[in-house]
Amino acid sequence: MAITRERKQAIVKHYRDLVGSSQGIVLASYSGLTVKDLERLRRKVRELGGEFHVVKNRLTRLTLKEAGLAVADEALEGSTAVGFARDEPLAVAKAIVDFSKESDKVKVKAGVVNGVVYDGAQMVRLAGLPPLPVLRAQLLGLFNTPATRLASILVMPARQMASVVKAYADKPAEAAA
Repeated sequence: MAITRERKQAIVKHYRDLVGSSQGIVLASYSGLTVKDLERLRRKVRELGGEFHVVKNRLTRLTLKEAGLAVADEALEGSTAVGFARDEPLAVAKAIVDFSKESDKVKVKAGVVNGVVYDGAQMVRLAGLPPLPVLRAQLLGLFNTPATRLASILVMPARQMASVVKAYADKPAEAAA
């Protein structure tokens, strides 16, 4: 049964709202996936604050074009589902990539993170990055390491001097015994 023009406009508006409120989207194929597995994937994405929708390619292409996002035509061929990430785009991408490792029926086609379009392989690599808090901690550790080394170098002469003074202080006590 054909979808009416009004219904198509409503769907495009809904997609546009989702794209506008998302920091990132992940386009994936889901061909051959069971309804049970599709619901399991939706639940994983929902737990991360995102949404996962099966979409019509033509309407998605129109929505992305209106949003100024030039996604490759190959990404909108065949069965397509889109993961919308409001807060953590890489966490949603990671959930989809992890699910694709469990099931060969899901494949990442492309994605958009903060307005930058990536192909499927790039999205898989981005999804492999550690979460943002971990990256921040690693960066802070890199900044902190030179300061720690500098502090130990600056303290070392005083520590050596204290060792010499302690050795001299302990020496008369040993001689008296």
